[in-house]
Amino acid sequence: MYDTIIIGAGMSGLAAGIRLAMFDQRVCVLERHTTIGGLNSFYRLRGRDYDVGLHALTNITPKGTKKGPLAKLLRQLRMSWDDFAISSQLGSKIIFPGVQLRFDNDIALLRSEVKNEFPDQVDNFDRLISEIADFDDLGSDEQHISARVRVAEIISDPLLVEMLFCPLMFYGSAREQDMDWGQFSIMFRSIFLEGLGRPHAGVRLILKQLVRKYRELGGELKLRAGVKEIVVDGGHATGVILESGEQLEARRVLSSAGWNETMRLCDDGQPVTLRQSGRLSFCETIASLDLQPQELGHRATVTFFNDSNKFQWSVPEGPCDVRSGVICSPNNFAYDEALDLGTMRITALANFDYWHGLDQRQYQLEKLRWYERITASAVRFVPDYRSRVLDTDMFTPQTIVRFTGHDNGAVYGAPEKQLNGCTHLPNLFICGTDQGFVGIIGSILSGISMANQHCLRD
Repeated sequence: MYDTIIIGAGMSGLAAGIRLAMFDQRVCVLERHTTIGGLNSFYRLRGRDYDVGLHALTNITPKGTKKGPLAKLLRQLRMSWDDFAISSQLGSKIIFPGVQLRFDNDIALLRSEVKNEFPDQVDNFDRLISEIADFDDLGSDEQHISARVRVAEIISDPLLVEMLFCPLMFYGSAREQDMDWGQFSIMFRSIFLEGLGRPHAGVRLILKQLVRKYRELGGELKLRAGVKEIVVDGGHATGVILESGEQLEARRVLSSAGWNETMRLCDDGQPVTLRQSGRLSFCETIASLDLQPQELGHRATVTFFNDSNKFQWSVPEGPCDVRSGVICSPNNFAYDEALDLGTMRITALANFDYWHGLDQRQYQLEKLRWYERITASAVRFVPDYRSRVLDTDMFTPQTIVRFTGHDNGAVYGAPEKQLNGCTHLPNLFICGTDQGFVGIIGSILSGISMANQHCLRD
């Protein structure tokens, strides 16, 4: 009998496991795959190491900072800044036709860029910063109002509005064309007021440290242990049945599988509330280069681009939307020593239904075709690196479904979040994407918060 079974060995599940094992709970984390991390993972292909999911950590504040999500995370997990060895971004860009805004981990740079490019908006921008800084993530009754409506009441230039929404949506919006004001405020703080960083070793270091801590505390991790059913008896979750047929008992279950995905696992036969599944998914290309991107004159850490004055955040009609995207170079952080391999990654919105409907031969051909189209779109905004490519890879919405189980390959889950983590059963809870925190830091905090609120109270 376990105290808590946790479904999913992603960031939130592992963090929750650490928190519970810290207080001597008997905890088991179950993962259906052969490795941990979900989409935020890593792999080796043709002799080269690749990160998946991680462009950059958000919420990065200087070492020794006592406030903010990163500081809270480190305290709650009893870990140190040095455990993650985070280096700050060199600097990033938002590029629209005829205008660009640079930003780094000091809001003063973005403010000066707004002042130069939109001089009549700088006071409005200051007001926006002030309102976001004062926003209560949990207590505000304005949590779910439209961010587009709220921002337009403060920023009167439509182009600046679109430029501010572009990176925040790419890094955390499950809603098409809009965000909740609360989510906008959280993402604005995460990216612009705090900042971006990355460990030199990438996501594998974060996962390695989380698993090390979890196992040191006595936590149990089972790989190749997909959950077939959550067993319900007398209105309570009593454990799970694995795909292998093995049954495990527990006093409570914490699931990072997603709201709808978790509801479908329940075997009680009672009607449960299924929600609109998220529809926003991505394709991402990864190119390994024979030189550092800075040798081509490319120093930006992340470039968010859009080729018109209006930013569209919706499911594309075709396989991918190459009008906008995110270009990231994991080389362009302030490391003490350079990465061995030059890398460029490009992310674009993608249509799950299209990719899901292909047979294997068509799927491979379309990956080749859209790798070229996505890359051709991106090199309008960065130096053309195509002649320096050693090797490539690409993931699609199908890949996301395979490694996360999310309906439609929706990276950010369902538009409606369950902020308190509660379900129709008093001892079944959710954490992770559909609880409401996004990004790696957000996912880890989600696991910590849900463990604290629901699994350490009795």
